[in-house]
Amino acid sequence: MHLPDGIVPLNQAIIYWVITLIIMAIFFYKFSNDENKEKRIISIAIFSVFTITVTSLSIPSPLGVPIHFFLIPLVAILLGPNTSNIVSFISLLMQFLLLNMGGITILGANFLVMGFILSFVTYGFYRVLEDLNKKMAIFASTIIGIIAATFGQVAILLLSGAMNFDVLLATLIPFYLFIAIIEGFANTIIISAIEMMKPEIMEINKI
Repeated sequence: MHLPDGIVPLNQAIIYWVITLIIMAIFFYKFSNDENKEKRIISIAIFSVFTITVTSLSIPSPLGVPIHFFLIPLVAILLGPNTSNIVSFISLLMQFLLLNMGGITILGANFLVMGFILSFVTYGFYRVLEDLNKKMAIFASTIIGIIAATFGQVAILLLSGAMNFDVLLATLIPFYLFIAIIEGFANTIIISAIEMMKPEIMEINKI
C-alpha cells in the first residue's frame, strides 16, 4: 500500500505532511502523560522492528501480486491506536530510509492511510464488537480497518488525478480484501496465543 514519491502533487503532499505532524504532536503529548511510559517505549521499539521486518517481506499470492501484511491492526488492538500510529510512523520512515519503500514527500499521505485510518478504524470496531465475541471482533475489525485504509488510499489517488475510480475499485479493493481476510485470521490466532501465554500484554493500558 506504499505510495511512491511523485504520484501525488507536491502541494497535496505538503498538506498531508502538515496534518500528519499535527496528529503526531497530539499523540506524543498523550504519550508523554502515560504513567507506563517506560514499558510503552519498549513495546513501541519491539513492535516497530517487528513491523518493519514483516511488512517488508514480499509473499507470493495466487493473484499474481506479492502480498505485504500491515501488522498495524494487531498493534492497535494490543496497545491502542495512538501507540500503533507511532509504530506506523517510525516503520514508514525507516522503510523509506533503509529499504527505499514509499518516499519522503509522500510519507504524510502513507501515514494517514496506514497509520491514522487503519489504527483508529480497527481499534474503534474492535471495541464495539469485543463484548459480542472477542475472536470475531479481532477478525472483523482487522478486515474493516484494512478496507477503510484502502478507501483512504483510493481517495488520495483520486484527488491526485493519478487514476480513475473504476480502475481503483477493480484493482485495490479485491486485492486488499484478500489480504485483510488472511491478516484477520492471523491476528485472531496471534492474539489468542498471547492471551494464553502472556496475558499481561493484554492488560497493558491502551492509548
